[in-house]
Amino acid sequence: MGHREGPWLWDMDGKKRLYNLHCNGGVFNLGHRNKELIELLRNSLENYDIGNHHLMSRPRAELAAELARLMPRDLNYTVFGVGGGEAVDLAFKVARAYTGKTRIISARGGYHGHTGLALAAGDVKYRAPFGPSAPGFQQIPFNDISALKTALDKDTAAVILETLPATLGIAIPHATYLQEVRALCDSNETLLIMDEVQTGLGRTGKLWGFEYFDIIPDMVILGKGLSGGLYPISATILRQDLESVFHEDPFIHISTFGGSEIGCILAKRVLEISSAPDFLSKVNRLSDRFAGEIEALQKKHHSILKGLRRLGLMMGLELADELSGPLLTKTAYDNDLLIIYANNDTSVCQFLPPLVMDESDIDFIIRQLDKALRAARRLKPIVKIKQMVEKIV
Repeated sequence: MGHREGPWLWDMDGKKRLYNLHCNGGVFNLGHRNKELIELLRNSLENYDIGNHHLMSRPRAELAAELARLMPRDLNYTVFGVGGGEAVDLAFKVARAYTGKTRIISARGGYHGHTGLALAAGDVKYRAPFGPSAPGFQQIPFNDISALKTALDKDTAAVILETLPATLGIAIPHATYLQEVRALCDSNETLLIMDEVQTGLGRTGKLWGFEYFDIIPDMVILGKGLSGGLYPISATILRQDLESVFHEDPFIHISTFGGSEIGCILAKRVLEISSAPDFLSKVNRLSDRFAGEIEALQKKHHSILKGLRRLGLMMGLELADELSGPLLTKTAYDNDLLIIYANNDTSVCQFLPPLVMDESDIDFIIRQLDKALRAARRLKPIVKIKQMVEKIV
């Protein structure tokens, strides 16, 4: 990467320009180098720096208050971190401390980070190279309520799910799945943690993705987009009574850089922008327009493009098979679009445009995607033959 601006990024030589349709999983919801946020960050440096986690902080308190205001019911307390993995680690620690239980259940193919406990909740391929994993973790299929019923027991502290698992290919939950998960957790005195690192902050057309499914979690994980693409910050939002685990000794968990004061000032403005009704209306309007255009492309390229998964601008291009995702990633790049296939389901390409994009950009994107799909169709037989030859050799 070299220069980047708005929805665009260039290579380091300034010769190749790409329209960013991945946004690093939502980091760049508000575009690259958002001018308003840059100015705010610059001005904050006149009076603030990272701050000190031993001392009280006005910017940290103001951001936490804004999160409490925007979260439903009694999701009132926030602990800040630097990245999503750190925020997930804390959620697991709180769940175990509060319930006195140890087991954590997560979805197979999901992703919650590469740090210690978050890594233990992920797929084997991410854990295996690093030796024995932390005990007490179990994965089950996403969207399978009977599997959860079987897995839950009296020692289950928490269930963690992404509202729409991105690495699993933007998997959409069945209409009642998350409500059934919530009910099972309640009946088993198990906490429900929703990982909204990618689905939060307006990406789905609502401020929080879980709002679509009529549930209220016990904890919510935020990251990526909270940074405004400029200063890393994450958050673990807790149900009010869960905060009691810190009463005896608040220093059982600390994060030197978590809740950096300049980061909090930036994140508070990100929240204000992302929660505005006009902003969310635009996300849904763009989503509807993309749906119509991609439906037309599907008819034209039906042998490779099979459908569109979407909730707002959290979208995934459903392709014919697991070879098609990597192929489209390559041919899209050749046609000036940055699209990345889902690592745990390569038959899907993640399609995550900036939430602040101009509607007029859709014409360019669809035109280039049309070319990329045509090129992928042509390339596919060649790659298959090459794979067969390599297998024989």
